[in-house]
Amino acid sequence: MAANDEEVCVCELVDSLEAPQYHVSRHLKELRNARLLRARRDGRWVYYSLDLTDPVVKELAEVVRRLPADLFREDQKNFEQRMTLRVGGRCRAGIQKKHLAPNVRVRK
Repeated sequence: MAANDEEVCVCELVDSLEAPQYHVSRHLKELRNARLLRARRDGRWVYYSLDLTDPVVKELAEVVRRLPADLFREDQKNFEQRMTLRVGGRCRAGIQKKHLAPNVRVRK
């Protein structure tokens, strides 16, 4: 999120990071509880973004942006590919990697 200034849904993070849905959701909850993230509901999707109105969050985002690109190269590549599935700028595909969400039906 810090590197891309994008709001993203859980499905996009799951597919991009190749992490199980329950792990991603749990981490997002903790980040929201710490007031580092904002959440916005759009139908059945919840979009998360950094709360850049907070000066500490803004500074943390700047630190992440200055990290060497090769640290996150694969995640960034996965993120960019996953974002091409958006329709009208919104996630409408759901989790595409079934093994990361065994209890969630994959939409085609």
